Amino acid sequence: MATAPDAAPGPGPDGHAADRARLLAAPGPGGRERRTALSALTDDWLAGLFAAAGAPAGAAVVAVGGYGRGELSPRSDLDVLLLHEGRLDAALPERLWYPVWDSGVPLDHAVRTPAEARAVAAADLKAQLGLLDARHVAGDPALTAALRSAVLADWRAGAARRLPELRELGRERAERHGELSFLLEPDLKEARGGLRDVVALRAVAASWLADAPREGLDAAALRLADVRDAVHLVTGRATERLALQDQDQVAARLGVPDADALLRRVYEAARTVAYASDVAWRSVERVLAARSGRGRRPPRRVPFAPFTAAGRGAAARGAVERRPLAEGVVEQDGEAVLALGARPAADPVLPLRAAAAAAQNGLPLAYATVRRLAAECRPLPVPWPDEAREQLVTLLGAGEACLPVWEALEAQGLVTRLLPDWEWVRCRPQRNAVHRWTVDRHLVETAVRAAAMTRRVARPDLLLVAALLHDLGKGRPGDHSEAGEALVRGLAARMGFDPESVETLAVLVRHHLTLVETATRRDPDDPATVEAVTGAVGTAARLELLRALTEADALATGPAAWSAWRASLVDGLTARAAARLSGAGGGWPGPVEAGPTAEQERLAVEAARTGGPALSLSAAAPRADGDGAGPMGARLLLAVPDRPGLLGTVAGVLALHRLAVRSAHLRELDPVGAGPVLVLSWRVAAAFGELPEAARLRADLRRALDGSLDVARRLAERDAAAPRRRGVPAPPPVVAVAPPVASASATVLEVRAHDAPGLLHRIGRALDGAGVRVRTAHVSTLGADAVDAFYLTDGAGRPLGARRAGEVAAAVRAALG
Repeated sequence: MATAPDAAPGPGPDGHAADRARLLAAPGPGGRERRTALSALTDDWLAGLFAAAGAPAGAAVVAVGGYGRGELSPRSDLDVLLLHEGRLDAALPERLWYPVWDSGVPLDHAVRTPAEARAVAAADLKAQLGLLDARHVAGDPALTAALRSAVLADWRAGAARRLPELRELGRERAERHGELSFLLEPDLKEARGGLRDVVALRAVAASWLADAPREGLDAAALRLADVRDAVHLVTGRATERLALQDQDQVAARLGVPDADALLRRVYEAARTVAYASDVAWRSVERVLAARSGRGRRPPRRVPFAPFTAAGRGAAARGAVERRPLAEGVVEQDGEAVLALGARPAADPVLPLRAAAAAAQNGLPLAYATVRRLAAECRPLPVPWPDEAREQLVTLLGAGEACLPVWEALEAQGLVTRLLPDWEWVRCRPQRNAVHRWTVDRHLVETAVRAAAMTRRVARPDLLLVAALLHDLGKGRPGDHSEAGEALVRGLAARMGFDPESVETLAVLVRHHLTLVETATRRDPDDPATVEAVTGAVGTAARLELLRALTEADALATGPAAWSAWRASLVDGLTARAAARLSGAGGGWPGPVEAGPTAEQERLAVEAARTGGPALSLSAAAPRADGDGAGPMGARLLLAVPDRPGLLGTVAGVLALHRLAVRSAHLRELDPVGAGPVLVLSWRVAAAFGELPEAARLRADLRRALDGSLDVARRLAERDAAAPRRRGVPAPPPVVAVAPPVASASATVLEVRAHDAPGLLHRIGRALDGAGVRVRTAHVSTLGADAVDAFYLTDGAGRPLGARRAGEVAAAVRAALG
């Protein structure tokens, strides 16, 4: 039997183990340098073993997987392939593997020909991913190079089939292991945003179909790998879980102040990886859809060069379908992007407007768009313009669709630019078994839950903002509710809320735990218990908001924080407190008692004398930043001789001119004794472009009133021609008759609904069809929610009977669908 030729022996298992131990114990640099050094040490050892085993020509040792990338952690497996051509001595693998086994190093090995390796990769996605990182260690380098080229070619040729499979693997991992960004004991490798996702992103890039945004991605991957190394060294085991009992030691090894700071660093890195994954997979979907003929664009690789002039003009050169969403924002390829004429540098509200439009339409905010907004938009003036506050509320009111848009803003630092105090709660862990989320994500989740409750309250904007800010004091010294109250007072004023709203937000934040703690710890039948609640909130309107916030907060905390029992206790306490506060105000406002302005009287006289509409349209005062970009706001005063259906007709004409109604008030005057004139005071905003000319608006109003312009038909035609968008589900409208105490001279009909073009027109037509008279009205649009009150009488000017009022409410409810 032939003997193997003499060969210089490589280091034995004991020698390698000693070298390895010295490397891991050395005080020098850790991190990437140590992983590289450990990989090189292992390369030398395996090369020596390969030579000592008497390996023939036409064979090679190939590192794959993490070892192939040169990323050996202290307790990592060795993923090794013995590659060969032709016949191979059956004893060779044993001569190679036994010294590795004897050393105690975990080994994942295979012996294959290049054809066999490719066949296994074709059948096993995980094996193919490992081979994408193949690296030559010893033997015939041409053999390794040929295999690498073939595997990469196979991967690119089969990318349309393998990439969806790869994404599905990622989704399954996320379901099993959760999101790394929020777990108190995260799996650094398998959880969403972990090291497995980093590998998947490398595979996406290798396909040449798409790529992930690179900004911060390598640093995030390095941070996760460094933490994994420290976990291996602290535990002495090949574990990927950052367990609670090990976090202090891991933090100390990494030079991090404490376990909370360690988790924040891990969470930040994981969010970078998760966001990059979301962007990359959306790019893959667009390219694959185009290849299959389902997309609107030819197949191409999706670049990430948003700041080049060529990148910004690419859409203009191609026949790309772009659908308007808001001023400066359009939909393209299933994402919200900036319109070609958008001017971010002159429009500081644009980030919030784009985010709100994306969320309300159920679309992601394009990566290039967010980067451009972060780079070019100036900070908002202080106090914020009304539109900025309204757009924030609209974003939060989108519910679940808000989450990915918020994450996109967060990834580019736009959230902390808007809310500087957000930095204190960003990625802050909550070491409480009840809490599922970090503090910042809990706040957004609370707003998501509150979005489903906006029909319960008269001020949905205050509910949503309070939900977003209620735990802002966490991380500050002292009681977080007290700290949060002080912070929110300043922040709400910065946002431009009026003093009464600032006070309400402060009360909600200060007492966001009061209802549930009082209901579960105090005697509900003790008058002092009810007094404690009423003394804290002060008004029925704040109690209504606090009840909704309490439930949203608990639901966003976790399943253990809210139950039918707790809900019943809170409801019972709320009912007792509401009865005590029934005379404390805070309900629907009554008719405005202040007299008409000189401008209103002038227009009323003109309308009475001419018998037609008289109006005044004036642009809103210039914003504090001095720029005019963004939707144009205006004050519209309109006087028209009273007639049936007036409110719906006027609202329909405004909708035809794409004027969004932000608020409206209707009052009745009789300036010359010739009959009532309705005076409508509107605050409107142009949905797109400039405001209409006053003369054109007046002409269309005349035509609508004399019947030559069929407003309802024109709106229906426009709606039918508009592209269907999926949008986000909104809570159903609430139409209710207020108790008789709301008004002694009229029946008050309360309407709370999702705002939409033509909403007020539909309500007005329904009221007209019901044969009732609108004596006065208070219309408000708060973010994406319309909160309206209509004071109704019969033809003789009397309040409606209970049955008649119910019929009118049913008619309006039917009109809203």
